[in-house]
Amino acid sequence: MPKMNGNFSKLEKNYLFINIAQKVNAFKQANPDADIIRMGIGDVTLPIAKPVIDAMKKGADEMGVKETFRGYEDSGAGYDFLKEQIAAYYKSFGADVKASEIRINDGAKSDCGNIQDIFAEDNVVLVTDPVYPVYVDSNVMSGRKIICADSNEENGFAAMPDGNVHADIIYLCSPNNPTGSAYTKDQLKVWIDYAIANGAVIIYDAAYEAFITDPDIPRSIFCVEGARKCAIELCSLSKTAGFTGMRAGYTVIPDELEFPTSDGSMVSVSQIWGRRQGSKFNGVSYPVQCAAYAVFTEEGMRATRENIAYYQENAKIMTDTLTRLGIQFTGGVNSPYVWFKCPNGMTSWEFFDYLLANACVVGTPGAGFGKNGEGWFRLTAFGDRDRTIEAMQRLEKLIGSAS
Repeated sequence: MPKMNGNFSKLEKNYLFINIAQKVNAFKQANPDADIIRMGIGDVTLPIAKPVIDAMKKGADEMGVKETFRGYEDSGAGYDFLKEQIAAYYKSFGADVKASEIRINDGAKSDCGNIQDIFAEDNVVLVTDPVYPVYVDSNVMSGRKIICADSNEENGFAAMPDGNVHADIIYLCSPNNPTGSAYTKDQLKVWIDYAIANGAVIIYDAAYEAFITDPDIPRSIFCVEGARKCAIELCSLSKTAGFTGMRAGYTVIPDELEFPTSDGSMVSVSQIWGRRQGSKFNGVSYPVQCAAYAVFTEEGMRATRENIAYYQENAKIMTDTLTRLGIQFTGGVNSPYVWFKCPNGMTSWEFFDYLLANACVVGTPGAGFGKNGEGWFRLTAFGDRDRTIEAMQRLEKLIGSAS
């Protein structure tokens, strides 16, 4: 009789967003006429830009012609035409990344969860709390010890390393999900120096880099000196170009990145990751890679930037409302997420229930992201403009009447 992986019993019974969906469904059944505005899950709402869709259609058409049909992509790491475009994109904001160091994936979440496969189970994992759940869950499944660096009100939800604490694998996300905070170049240099001193690797999630407007906030960890000695970067087109339903992203592993195995011999991280992917992943479909290529063309970038600007304006509407209400928040600038303190001393889930019952607005309780999220709440800017305005009007009316 097979035995199940007992580490799964250490996970929360339900994923955070399943709990939210259950609560919302129960409310909807009890209030079938309620006009619910959903601002919880970070899914995009604008359609993918036309140049990108046109490129995908062309790629699909090519698959129907013998002379242009493509089967397996040889390496499984992505077509050179796409990787070269992404390398040029990195160069445009000062990051030194070679096309050969880029691996195309089906979205950052997959590689965030899978990258830990290549590291030994006795590694100590450091996450910042509040934390995107996949960083924790994927390592709990493997039985690793997890420690936390506190992101909180005192440090602006930008945790910094403790030199007296050792870690082997460090997960960082900037701009951060859920808090919307973003590390400056100087702050990232402190993390890089810490990683090098500890012989650690940084798994850097840059999924929201396209929302950065502050010139002091790096678009990539590879904009910071020393990162090539210790960092792996993951990025996604889900929010950059609306690929939540299309699925494409990329992982960057510097050629020089090496770490020891259990016998002490040094191995290339890129080589080991390539071996893992060769066994478990056959690559992203050709039409989707054609679409991804179009994202990084001049026309594609112009069109996708228009969508991002739309979401950024939504974020401004949200932060302007919170400012008028005198509610403390982070995010909204450099990030599509707004993270704010629950009013009147409410817990995160108390405020979730209160907001749903009295304003029919759904957000995400901060407690679902870790202990430092208690008493805080996340809203996303990925909604429709009119619905975002309506939600903020409801919030302002609700909180204003309660104060």
